[in-house]
Amino acid sequence: MTGPLVSLIATASVVLAGAPAPAAVPAGDAPDSTERRVIRGEADSVLAISIDGMSVAAVRKLGRTQLPNLYRFMRSGASTMNARTEREMTVTLPNHTGMVTGRRIEAATGGHGVTWNDNRLSPNTVQAAAGSDVRSVFSAVDAAGGSTALFAAKTKFTLWQRSWPDAIDVTTIDEDNSALADKLIADLARDRDFRFLHLSPPDVAGHAHGWMSRPYLRAVRQADALVGRVVKAVNADPVRRATTTILLTSDHGGHGPDHSDPTLLDDYRVVFMSRGAAVDGGVDLYAINPTYQDPGTRRTVYGMRRPPVRNGMIANLALDLLDLPPVEGSEFDVALDLRLTAPPV
Repeated sequence: MTGPLVSLIATASVVLAGAPAPAAVPAGDAPDSTERRVIRGEADSVLAISIDGMSVAAVRKLGRTQLPNLYRFMRSGASTMNARTEREMTVTLPNHTGMVTGRRIEAATGGHGVTWNDNRLSPNTVQAAAGSDVRSVFSAVDAAGGSTALFAAKTKFTLWQRSWPDAIDVTTIDEDNSALADKLIADLARDRDFRFLHLSPPDVAGHAHGWMSRPYLRAVRQADALVGRVVKAVNADPVRRATTTILLTSDHGGHGPDHSDPTLLDDYRVVFMSRGAAVDGGVDLYAINPTYQDPGTRRTVYGMRRPPVRNGMIANLALDLLDLPPVEGSEFDVALDLRLTAPPV
């Protein structure tokens, strides 16, 4: 499946499944990570995980018994099962681009402008889509002298490598999610300030068999197992465990055979979880964040006085944990006020 898609990719720093190159190589003329300064903040390293197409309904239906790793993740950290996607669209590439830029989608109102969800090469970059410069969490970490890496299960994510070629030190694309997790785990041995891991099993199964079908629920369990492997690898080293924060969300849910209706609760409601360094255990994000409001079943709009937690907060939350300023031009959590610990009493 990967072969025909390889021809669509125009970046030499991307490692593809089945290629003879090693799993991770430095991008362009970026300095080797051993020469990079490791940023010291509340966390020394942040790993953001997005489980493509994982619906809240599936997480609730399968429960603690069938999703032991996700439920353990929630018990040991700060989370909610009522976060929101971007308002305009509930599809993969636009929402993921929101996660790393901290922006809405619509370019005319300051968004990143990525409205497509395939491997097209025009527009060739996020900047071209927005019609202006667009920075990302990768840009911010790189500007501070840190190192970043992207691990994704879909080739469309090469858009990010084209958009921020000097800021993403390693881009690894592998449609085999198990192999992709192995490559990320191998990369944990390197000093890396920010990593982004995209896992695709629920979305692939949802499109093939429908959301909440047996194959779809099996794929959610597969994603749970992959998260468990990654968390176990992070925790295997006591120092790494004590200095790493893991953030986990999804780009959209789904309903029946599709997920592209941004007005459906099943499509726009997602999980948002965190655990690790500087995170309280077993707390609800809305309970410890009075400036954010649980939206119930509402879709919500931008610019609310008390907004919902959004998947687009990943970028600035990661930067806050690394003690860095927000992404230039971003909107979500730009005040860096989303707490992962309860306020002092």
